[in-house]
Amino acid sequence: MSDQPTFEVELTAMAHGGSALGRYQNRTVFIPYTIPGERVLARITSEKARVIFAEGVKLIEASADRVYPVCPHFGPGRCGRCHWQHIDYQAQLLLKQDVMSDQLARVGGLDDATIEQIIRPILASPEEWYYHHRITLQVTGAGDLGYPSASGEAVFLIQECHIIRPELVDLFTQFDFDVTGIDRLQLQLDSEGAHMIILHIQDEEQVPELQTDLTTSINVLLPEDEPINLVGDSSLRYTIGDRVFRVTAGCEFRSNLSQLPRLIEVVLGQLALTGTENVLDLYGGVGVFSAFIADQARRVTLIERYPPALTDAEINLAAYEHIDLIEGPIEDVLPELEDRYDAAILDPPAEGLSLAVLDQVKALKIPRLVYISADPATFARDAKKLIAHGYQLLQVQPIDLAPQTYEIHAVSLFKLG
Repeated sequence: MSDQPTFEVELTAMAHGGSALGRYQNRTVFIPYTIPGERVLARITSEKARVIFAEGVKLIEASADRVYPVCPHFGPGRCGRCHWQHIDYQAQLLLKQDVMSDQLARVGGLDDATIEQIIRPILASPEEWYYHHRITLQVTGAGDLGYPSASGEAVFLIQECHIIRPELVDLFTQFDFDVTGIDRLQLQLDSEGAHMIILHIQDEEQVPELQTDLTTSINVLLPEDEPINLVGDSSLRYTIGDRVFRVTAGCEFRSNLSQLPRLIEVVLGQLALTGTENVLDLYGGVGVFSAFIADQARRVTLIERYPPALTDAEINLAAYEHIDLIEGPIEDVLPELEDRYDAAILDPPAEGLSLAVLDQVKALKIPRLVYISADPATFARDAKKLIAHGYQLLQVQPIDLAPQTYEIHAVSLFKLG
């Protein structure tokens, strides 16, 4: 596409996905690594009937929010893990707020007055850099390690990373064993300084026999995410407030630990429990939210489909006799429930809620829902369906768990009727 002609365009807004957008020849044009308010000389990389995707060739007029990236790997054609290192952090927060509002309007169908009433100012992360306690690295055919490239078509080899904990950078630089048969690997660090390597393989007959001088735990995840311990421990320990959580290899756990107390505080505030409620914790994982609401609810029912996570939850919640744990897919478990529930926590993956779960929540007539979302588009889609089912969206609290990226999380309150 290098023979394409160039054109000038003014960027007017930020799109979900991290690119700023403008207009050219009556079509919307998306350009990564730019900022609303900038004017750039651009070149088309691909196009559809009504949309143009372009690359910036020259910055003609820069935004006052543009800063110099910290990482030498950042930029077009390079590492794709960060998206917004060129934007001042306070400006990142405002852009995330704007994108969330835009998705609620475009996808959720809410009017501007409603959005202005329900959306709260985004909560900044206490740590802008070095906040990740977990990284996932891709393995190339040559056995090298890196992040997906900005184009998503290759693996970009890295020597440094400024959004993960320095201890993980040290572990990465000491990595010294054969990765044949391994698709990707995770490096994780817990609150006590212990770390772990998790190897993802596609064939259980390719479980490696390791010889390493690294003082770390090593585990394997088979194709069905079944964990196998090879060296050291099979789990890590994370501390939030005065509670410690065991997390086995393969279990999900948000990796910006500095922001988790604030996240939990928002969830508790929206639940507004009085001690008499029967609460559902859907996609409950290792029991983090259940642990913090246990003292404020009459009974808690946690549902989780991943067996190792439920085993962790049994240990993490052992002190509470009024918490019930159920293993299985949410879609299969909800129709079997017979109790009445006063509130529910919905913490689905970024893909959001399935139609089956949405219908089952409607059938249960749960008066109060707190939805923790990891993607503004799927959340806005689900919000529209919940509203159609009779719920009111009362509050959306964006919270930044991933500085330097376009990722947007939020905690939102729905009330029936």
